[in-house]
Amino acid sequence: QVQLQESGPGLVKSSQTLSLTCTVSGGSITTEHYRWSWIRQAPGKGLEWMGVINYDGITYYSPSFKSRTSISMDTSKSQFSLQLTSVTPEDTAVYYCALWASYWGQGTQVTVSS
Repeated sequence: QVQLQESGPGLVKSSQTLSLTCTVSGGSITTEHYRWSWIRQAPGKGLEWMGVINYDGITYYSPSFKSRTSISMDTSKSQFSLQLTSVTPEDTAVYYCALWASYWGQGTQVTVSS
């Protein structure tokens, strides 16, 4: 069974770039038709889909995040990563990585300080 684990800093300063990594185990990150997403949930708000990278490296981003978001893949490490630039306290959230909508990491809390 595929397992995902997010990692990254829990605290980021405003205007900096947030970088998170998702490590995948129990399956190949390049398996055909696999789609790897980043989703977040801010305090008191619903889930926000940020973007996805497919098994072949093609990416799609939510219009809400497109100008500030980059998702990449490191197949040698079975990892995919999120970069979110110019963060503000409004980017404080629990960040999740997921395979389709079926397999999720446990989430990692990120707080952006002003």
